[in-house]
Amino acid sequence: MGRSWALAALLSALLVSGTLALCPAPSVLRDVDGVRVCARLYEDSNVIYDRCCSGGYMDIVSPADVPSIERFWNNRASSLVVGPRCELTVWSRVNKRGFRRTFRTGIQYRLLESGKGLFGNWDNSISSYYCKCS
Repeated sequence: MGRSWALAALLSALLVSGTLALCPAPSVLRDVDGVRVCARLYEDSNVIYDRCCSGGYMDIVSPADVPSIERFWNNRASSLVVGPRCELTVWSRVNKRGFRRTFRTGIQYRLLESGKGLFGNWDNSISSYYCKCS
């Protein structure tokens, strides 16, 4: 009896942790209408990678050249996913000024771990961007 309970608890934990894997694979990155997305910015990340890419999100469709990100999203992104054969270049200040970084196809679970300058990071630091896909 005790052994079956332990197995059930383990399976439950695995199912719950599987449902918390929130970052989509770059290959399935599409908006609600099925349109291919260049990149998706998420407002939340977590120390546990399986819980990153949570909270609200903003889709960027290629080509996108935005010198000043909309007010709500200014300095708010904490995770991001870039679609296949796409590049997202971001700047730390409006009008494409300040620090610059290019993210290529893949998942950036925690922008906190992505260096900006000597001591900074990209968590809550994106103010403008350019996104393109080939």
